[in-house]
Amino acid sequence: MKPTPNRTRQNDPEGLRTRVLDAAADLFQERGYHATSMKDLMQATGVSGGALHHHFPTKKSLALAVIADRVAPAVRRTWIDPIRAAPSLAKGITGVFAEIVSAVDARSRVAGCPLNNLALELVLSDPNFRSAIDAVFVEWQSALVERIAGTRGGARLDRAKRTDAAAFIISVYSGAMTLAKSKQNSLSLRSAASVLSHWLREREFAVELGA
Repeated sequence: MKPTPNRTRQNDPEGLRTRVLDAAADLFQERGYHATSMKDLMQATGVSGGALHHHFPTKKSLALAVIADRVAPAVRRTWIDPIRAAPSLAKGITGVFAEIVSAVDARSRVAGCPLNNLALELVLSDPNFRSAIDAVFVEWQSALVERIAGTRGGARLDRAKRTDAAAFIISVYSGAMTLAKSKQNSLSLRSAASVLSHWLREREFAVELGA
């Protein structure tokens, strides 16, 4: 009997899911959620409609997965992890802004913050989107509150005031990134970094406890 050729079935559901999430995150960033169709994603990934709907039955389920599996980790890599690892809050924030400005200048194009972009587009349209996006902001804000508490100025504040200070830092960055996107340059981000540096020093948030 002639031997049957050894055929290996190509079955990589996790790889397919990763490919779709990567493409969706890029398209939502470039075009926005509403302007991106499932057909666009099929074309971008080469994935069939059946396979796409097997992993993500609805466009909404895909967007929620993008927020949880792409946007939230991006905020952790860009902001939360550097802030926690830095020798001081002030140095952490300065370093974050420097990295972002460098990336913006290298691309010569500003697509904006993925979290801000989706927040502006989606939070009023669906409570599940609002909840998912707010959870990312809460994690980000909590990390800043934790570092503020470890500064000389922050130790004198109660948690509510530390939370307000963290919200201010996020707001300054978010506003500056929106301006950078509008003007397509990094000048507003540079200005925001300078203003925040001065603000941190004034409130002794730049001096760690025990320093």
